[in-house]
Amino acid sequence: MRFLFLIQGEGRGHLTQALSFAEILRAEGHELTGVVVGKSPRRNLPEFFIQKIGVEVTAVESPNFETDGLEKQILLGKTITTNLLKVPIFWKSLQHIHRVIKEKKPEVILNFYEPLGGLYSLFFRPKSAFWTIGHQYLEAHPDFVFAPGRRLEKFLFRMHTRLTAFGAEERLALSFLPKENQAGLRVVPPLLRKEVKELKVSAGDFFLAYMVNPGYSEEILSFAKLHPDVQIRAFWDKKGAQEFECPLPNLSFHKVNDQGFLEAMASCKGLMCTAGFESVCEAMYLGKPVIMVPVAGQYEQACNALDGEQSGAGKKADFFDFTLLTALAHPDPIHTLNYQTWAESWPSEFKKLIYKTEQNSKNESPELVLN
Repeated sequence: MRFLFLIQGEGRGHLTQALSFAEILRAEGHELTGVVVGKSPRRNLPEFFIQKIGVEVTAVESPNFETDGLEKQILLGKTITTNLLKVPIFWKSLQHIHRVIKEKKPEVILNFYEPLGGLYSLFFRPKSAFWTIGHQYLEAHPDFVFAPGRRLEKFLFRMHTRLTAFGAEERLALSFLPKENQAGLRVVPPLLRKEVKELKVSAGDFFLAYMVNPGYSEEILSFAKLHPDVQIRAFWDKKGAQEFECPLPNLSFHKVNDQGFLEAMASCKGLMCTAGFESVCEAMYLGKPVIMVPVAGQYEQACNALDGEQSGAGKKADFFDFTLLTALAHPDPIHTLNYQTWAESWPSEFKKLIYKTEQNSKNESPELVLN
C-alpha cells in the first residue's frame, strides 16, 4: 500500500516516530510516497530527518504554540490569538497538502498529530484511508490520568486532540504499556527505530538533558554553575544555535543530532527532559532512569509526566534539578524486559492494521479519487 505522512514538526518526537513507522512499512513491502511537515518559526526541521526519511519532504505553515520571551513557558492566550490571525495562511497550507496528495495518490494518509491533518480530513474529505497516531490519543482511554484542575486547558487539549483525528478510520494511541483497546481507539506500542534497539548500553559519567523549548537552558546552566562536579550534555533545537556550545567545563549544548543523541542516551547515567513521549520511551528501552519536567503552560506535558510515572517510566519534577536523578534508582530489569517486548510487537500490530484496511477497501472503487 502507498502511504503519505502528515507530521507535526514541534520537537523531535513525532519526527522520530515517523522514521520508525517508515521502517516498519517498508519492511513489510509497502511504500512511503511523500511527507508533509508542519513547520514552526521557532525551529528548523532537523537535518537528520530530511536525510533519513527517504522521500521528498514538504514543509507548510502550521499552528504552533507561542512562548514567552524566554522561549520557555507556553502562553495559551497568545497561542490562540496568533493562530486565529493566521487562518488564511493555514488555508493555503491545506491547499498545498491537497496538491501533494493528488500528486502522490496515497492509499493511506497517516497523521502524526498534525492539526492540519484533521482539518484536511474535515474540509477535503479524501478517499484515502485516514489514520492518526500519537500518545495524545490515550486521552480517550478510561485509564488515562489527567493533570488535576486546569479545566479549560484540559478541555482545549481534548478538543485539539480530537480535531487532529477528525474522520480517522484508525486512532492509534501510543502507550508506555499495553492497555485494552476501546471503541474507536487502538492502543499500540511506542515507535522505536532499529538504531535504538541496536545500541550498546553502558554507564558513563554524565547526565543527559533534552528540552523541547530552549528557554530551559537557563535552568540547566544555573544548575551546572552550582554543581561543577556534575557533568551534563544537553540537546536542543534552538534556531540559530551552533552545532556545539560549551559554556562551562561541565556543560555542553548540542544541536539535535539523531545519532549523537542516541549514543549519549546509551552511555548516560540518566535522562532529564521536558515531558514529551519519545525520548522517555527510548530511555525506558535502554533501562535508564528518567526525570520528566513538563513544559510550563503545556497541559499535555503535565498529563504525559503523570502517565509516565504511572507506567514506571520515571518521576516528575518542576525544575531541571539533576540531583533528583542521582537519587533515582535504576528501573527494575524485569520491567524493562516487559517494556522491550511490548515495544517490539509493532510488526504484528501493523499487519492487523493493513489487513483491516484491505478488507474495508474491498467494497470500494479500485480507482483512487480525491475531492
